[in-house]
Amino acid sequence: MTVSEWKGLRLLDFQIRAIQAIRDGQNVLVSAPTGAGKTLVAEYAIADAVQRGRRCVYTSPIKALSNQKYRDFRDDPEIDVGLMTGDVTIHPAAQVLIMTTEILRNSVFENPDGLHDVDYVIFDEIHFMDDVERGSVWEESVIFTPAETRFIALSATIANLEELGAWLRQTRRHELFVIHSERRPVPLRHRLFTARSGIFAAEKLDWVRRKELSPGRGRRRGHRGRPGGGVEDERRRSRNAVNALFDELQREDLLPALVFSFSRKDCERLAFRNQHRSLLDGEERARMEALQAELVELFQLGAEALAGEVFQLAARGVAYHHAGMLPVHKEVVERMFTSGLIKLLFTTETFALGINMPARTAVFASLRKFDGISFDYLRTRDYMQMAGRAGRQGIDEAGLVVSFLELRDLDDAPVRRMQSGKPEPILSRFRLSYSSILHLLEHLGRERLHEAWDKSFNRFQHREKSKKARDRNRREQRRVVDAHLALLEELGYIEENDKLTPRGKVARLLYGYELQLTEMLFRGTLETLPPAALGVVFCGLVFEERGRSGGAYVSPRLFGGVRRHVGQVLQRLAAVEAEFGVPTPMKLADWGLTPAVVAWFEGRDFEEIVELVDATPGDVCRVFRMALQLMRQAKRAIDPEWDLAERLGEAADAMNRDEVDARRQLELG
Repeated sequence: MTVSEWKGLRLLDFQIRAIQAIRDGQNVLVSAPTGAGKTLVAEYAIADAVQRGRRCVYTSPIKALSNQKYRDFRDDPEIDVGLMTGDVTIHPAAQVLIMTTEILRNSVFENPDGLHDVDYVIFDEIHFMDDVERGSVWEESVIFTPAETRFIALSATIANLEELGAWLRQTRRHELFVIHSERRPVPLRHRLFTARSGIFAAEKLDWVRRKELSPGRGRRRGHRGRPGGGVEDERRRSRNAVNALFDELQREDLLPALVFSFSRKDCERLAFRNQHRSLLDGEERARMEALQAELVELFQLGAEALAGEVFQLAARGVAYHHAGMLPVHKEVVERMFTSGLIKLLFTTETFALGINMPARTAVFASLRKFDGISFDYLRTRDYMQMAGRAGRQGIDEAGLVVSFLELRDLDDAPVRRMQSGKPEPILSRFRLSYSSILHLLEHLGRERLHEAWDKSFNRFQHREKSKKARDRNRREQRRVVDAHLALLEELGYIEENDKLTPRGKVARLLYGYELQLTEMLFRGTLETLPPAALGVVFCGLVFEERGRSGGAYVSPRLFGGVRRHVGQVLQRLAAVEAEFGVPTPMKLADWGLTPAVVAWFEGRDFEEIVELVDATPGDVCRVFRMALQLMRQAKRAIDPEWDLAERLGEAADAMNRDEVDARRQLELG
């Protein structure tokens, strides 16, 4: 019998077909626009597993989304739920286990038998396979998860859906049902905005170009500003134009709006420039005051938090949200936004990733962002993911998406490409890490190690290329793996008959910093260090300063000898990597947070320590949490009889307090 309604909701066609496929025992791959209701398919699979007494794993690409899902299911009395994110582990034997994809991959390698009773693994945002740094984790999870486990894979709209589906069919045991939907419950209206023309439809773009870029009217390609003007003049006009856009949105009752800006500083600047607006009426101001008092009490922030800029801005209906904020402040902003009392939220793109917080309008303050190398226009997939946050189901007839265009954008911006809704294909980023190679070598042996690549999406995507191209790709993939193996042999991680040495057995349990940390462990570098020095070393491994070349000066009094020795160990390792032709060089230590780390171990408050370094509170907190996670990995990987195990525990306990304690924040909320 076909399920057309569930939990009081009338199901959409793609949801009905996905649920039927689940009932038929198939794997399911769903591609649908942001906000179309993909998550409901996952929730049905979870309810199905729970009803039959089986287990289910829900994976997401970011910890914030994992935390949100955990809270959602925690409030359901019928679901026994746990959480594993690296920051927090709660009830890991739960029937429904929420985790990041990295944690799933690690579990697959370390304890695959622990997944024997898992009916479904749900991959939320599976198009993250295309992520350059992390995409390989998704492929490894797909390839090595026990064969009897079924997959529910959810994705934003992607161009090569059938290709991805064909690979999944080839790789997994169960039949796969692919579902593609382009329908949104709330349709989108895409518009553009310039200072002179206001809001207009894309169909008028050519007319606006002619009007604004004609000789004597504006800037042609290659010129700076208008005749007689300069860069500052253009920036001032741009600021005034953005203000005019917000004036119009407010006047036409098109709020609340999510305003996407790809610079943390710009998010804050835009928020403060709009704090003068009267966005809340009397009743809303009273509700906001009550909500803020409730949040301060809930998260134990202290009454002084109400005088801070996050709460003061929000009292006017304005907020900003980005990764440089403390996690608790980001969560407070999210709670106020979902209440409907934040009318203008200035945010980076991470707000659009999976977190279900739609608005009436989505605004792009810019269509260009820094991609790590240069500034370029957004990919269609990223534009559509963010644009998809416009339109609230059951409230808005349509969602409005407005892109602000500067003069150069009138010439250059690929507006029609972005608004076409035809996103870029997913490309394989398959690249085995040292820990993955060591796990596979131990379980499969050297002869079968290359089977991992044989099953990869990388190889699948090359299948239709010329024989010459396929052979070249295969040789390169094998060369990279062989370079890793040769290096591991040289360093003493692998012995005769491909057995793992004690070094190798430790390194396979460390993810991301395998060689750096293992070498320090076995060279005795960490053996006699006090907890504060351990904190400095682990934060140095993780931290990478934003936008600075050369790094900040750090006094030699702050464990200068330790830092110098660690730096020498890592430099020698990096030189050996280069000698063996490993293509992606390891990360060296960055000591920029050392003053903050030492002060934190001395017991000083978080507000004090962030004043000591050139990093945002959010970055400091995130690095501390990542270092804490790495300490726990190292403690678990080594012999518990080592004296170092006890000191690692002491260092972790000292670091994991107040704002850094992720579990405390989760339980308070």
